[in-house]
Amino acid sequence: MLKKLRIKFIALNMATVAVVLTVVFAAICVVNHRQSVATVDGALNQAIAQASEHQGRQMGKDALGEGQPDGEQPAPDGVAAPPTIGGRERSGGQVIPVALFSMSSDGDMTALGRFNTASISQDVLEQAGEQLAGADEGFGSLSDLGLFYVKRQAGGVMYLAFADMGSASGWRSLAATLAVVEVAALAVFFVISLFFSRWALRPVARAWTQQRRFIADASHDLKTPLTVILANTSIALDHPERSVASQSQWLESTKHEAEAMQGLVGDLLTLAKIDEEEAAAQSGAARPALEEVDLSDVIEGEVLQFESVAFERGVKLGSQVEPGIKLRGNEQRLRRLAGTLIDNACKYVDDGGAVDVALSRAGKQAKLEVRNTGAPISPEDLPHVFDRFYRADKARTGGVGGHGLGLAIARAIAEEHGGTLTASSTQAEGTAFIATLPLK
Repeated sequence: MLKKLRIKFIALNMATVAVVLTVVFAAICVVNHRQSVATVDGALNQAIAQASEHQGRQMGKDALGEGQPDGEQPAPDGVAAPPTIGGRERSGGQVIPVALFSMSSDGDMTALGRFNTASISQDVLEQAGEQLAGADEGFGSLSDLGLFYVKRQAGGVMYLAFADMGSASGWRSLAATLAVVEVAALAVFFVISLFFSRWALRPVARAWTQQRRFIADASHDLKTPLTVILANTSIALDHPERSVASQSQWLESTKHEAEAMQGLVGDLLTLAKIDEEEAAAQSGAARPALEEVDLSDVIEGEVLQFESVAFERGVKLGSQVEPGIKLRGNEQRLRRLAGTLIDNACKYVDDGGAVDVALSRAGKQAKLEVRNTGAPISPEDLPHVFDRFYRADKARTGGVGGHGLGLAIARAIAEEHGGTLTASSTQAEGTAFIATLPLK
């Protein structure tokens, strides 16, 4: 399943990046093409404007009978006068060749050689003249002839300016370059996606492993009492002639196992409810209403409840509770948190040992520490003590029992209240569970 999920993750990322790059690069090519066309349009109109301006000056000079206009020197003998227009330069220094013609009323076109920087074959020119004879003024293109044109009247003369459509084809080389860049970028991103897919799916793999272990452990803990209940029921049914009193042993055993199952189901429901509330809070839903809780009273009450348990085991149960520590939270769950930690300490304390419970302020937090003496938790077990259904082998096979959900619930309650729950265990200092909770 995880392999398929990883493949889907990579495929989705690659498809998304490919679409984004294609759209962006296509937009760049479109913008480049439009800018090129606008540049061609400007070059054609500039040629017409300069030709019209020159014609106006020439007409004025002829009317006055003057020679060369002021500031214009005659060309040396044998050298043609340089054209006043050589096309319009683009950003890359490229000059757009322009062919400029004047059109008479009967459709005849005359080349304005002084302003031409491009030439058009006679047959192409005739076809262009036929197509543009009745055309409106403005900019356009003759795709079949590969020409851009501007038809505009200026100074009483109808001008036609032409430029090769190749002048605006720079986008093609740009598109080819961007295509190579896109392929290279996708190759690099594919390698990156392979790496990050492992990293991104690591929590999913861990959750999947925990879920499988959770199901296996829950099945194990439910299977044992169900087996006992079925065996007890079978024995009772095999002797229907016996009275209830004579079969009380099987009935009591059935009741005990049913109560154990009830406790397990209750713990599972508690965890499920906490998880559901946390998920709802992360999605923006309001958390359940909290109340002001005197944590000092809660801890003192739970210590009092376990005094008899400690006395029976010969364990010294001590407490140091700072009074008046209050916070906002769920009192029932905070009692569950404190009770779980004290119960766990009393279960695993050595004979004749001690359990110490301390509650104090630590800045803006309340610090609850439950410590017991005895054999420490092994280093390989310590990182997993808060995992659901996790129990060291001695706990799973020993007599202290439990389903391995108590500490998981305790940590969930601490985190639900915005706090943390940590554990430490050494031979010299014993085992300590420390819960920190934000104060009111």
